[in-house]
Amino acid sequence: MRIVLLGPPGAGKGTQARRLAESTGMTHLSTGDMLRSEVASGTELGLLAKKFMDSGDLVPDSNIIAMIQQHIDDPAGVLLDGFPRTIVQAKSLDKALDQISLPVDQVVHMAVDIDELIRRLSSRVVCKECHTPYNLELDPPLESGICDQCAGDVIVRDDDKPDAVKNRMKVYEELTAPVLDYYQLHRNVAEVMATGTPDAVFAKLTKAIGSGAPFN
Repeated sequence: MRIVLLGPPGAGKGTQARRLAESTGMTHLSTGDMLRSEVASGTELGLLAKKFMDSGDLVPDSNIIAMIQQHIDDPAGVLLDGFPRTIVQAKSLDKALDQISLPVDQVVHMAVDIDELIRRLSSRVVCKECHTPYNLELDPPLESGICDQCAGDVIVRDDDKPDAVKNRMKVYEELTAPVLDYYQLHRNVAEVMATGTPDAVFAKLTKAIGSGAPFN
């Protein structure tokens, strides 16, 4: 299956996609994690991406599309988290999948109230080394500032700082929200209110995706 998770920054797409990947055996493709890996490795794409990411802007479509297309035909199935973020990306994804006869099977929109999003983002931190996410209110690391998984430093990402968050919300409304309209015109979109505990949201997601994915 090819499943697209849509939603604004802070909706919990990354957290839930990781859980879905563990449950189904599908491959989790997070453009954010992939780009941060490129930045950490100092690649050409990473150097280009960093200046956009630090200010909360989107990395150019051509770079993101090329990166995603390397993995989109994974036989285990793919959970797309953070992609597509623009109409250009959505159309390019459809074109790439049509060429290999593997269409998008399911689109899930994770909806969250704006006030809740701001609260979530203000308390979100991540491991600098392995990128494990934490919420200082709901799911903090056992030892303050130290990752439970790898003992790396837990930090506030540059794109979760106040000025960048405001810009990310603006960019989302201008560029990414129309992607939802695009998918609603072309296929059924499952709507999930991504509020409540992570377990409750996960239950909603698995129900929304339905029997097409081999959940355990």
